[in-house]
Amino acid sequence: MRIISYNVNGIRAAFTKGFMDWLKQADPDIICLQEIKATHDQVAINEIEEAGYPYHYFYSAQKKGYSGVAVFSKHKPNNVVYGTGIEHMDFEGRNLRLDFDTFSVMSLYLPSGTNIERLDHKFMYMHDFQEYITNLKKELPNLVICGDYNICHEAIDIHDPIRNAKVSGFLPEERAWLDTFLKNGFVDSFRHFNKEPHNYSWWSYRAGARGNNKGWRIDYALVTEPMKERLTRAVILPEAKHSDHCPVMVEFE
Repeated sequence: MRIISYNVNGIRAAFTKGFMDWLKQADPDIICLQEIKATHDQVAINEIEEAGYPYHYFYSAQKKGYSGVAVFSKHKPNNVVYGTGIEHMDFEGRNLRLDFDTFSVMSLYLPSGTNIERLDHKFMYMHDFQEYITNLKKELPNLVICGDYNICHEAIDIHDPIRNAKVSGFLPEERAWLDTFLKNGFVDSFRHFNKEPHNYSWWSYRAGARGNNKGWRIDYALVTEPMKERLTRAVILPEAKHSDHCPVMVEFE
């Protein structure tokens, strides 16, 4: 089973940059998208189906052209859950889950803390999401949460940990939350296989950051502990350039 997660920073823009040709070549069983910035009726569904994904689900933000997540699958899910039931999270379209026989997969787009107001919202979201997932794991022990967490976990995950120490995405409180989230029963699938530095999934559009690989690793495929032994591979795919992010992939039996 191959799952890819990709913050496309606008799915319509990604389509114009060759996203669908790339998707056919990458050929995941499931792809989780974040920051789609579109509704279902604004996307070329026929192209998605022609690429081999008859099951496609969109959870868009109420605000037009903002946020939103989607999941395309080759396999029919047993159940699809839009949102979390927590109102302050759901109106921005940040969580979409598909349940299958032996695992569940969620596309997650955790808020960024671009200013004080949004940072407060981010921390509230993080607190409530932790509670939600703690309860969900009791019901669904084999859970894959793919997406843009908007947090670098450790110094190895960011190109300049010193200068970014007080920047949202690398704040001590954010890092501590992700640390606790992992210790509460999750595995960072990429770090399970790769301990090397300079592996990033997002780069600023400014100052040639991507060309110089001055990036942040903020996109993850986290899996619950019971799935650890099923993992076979996890990689970052920086050659895909349809966004300021790149995809991350996890494979398991």
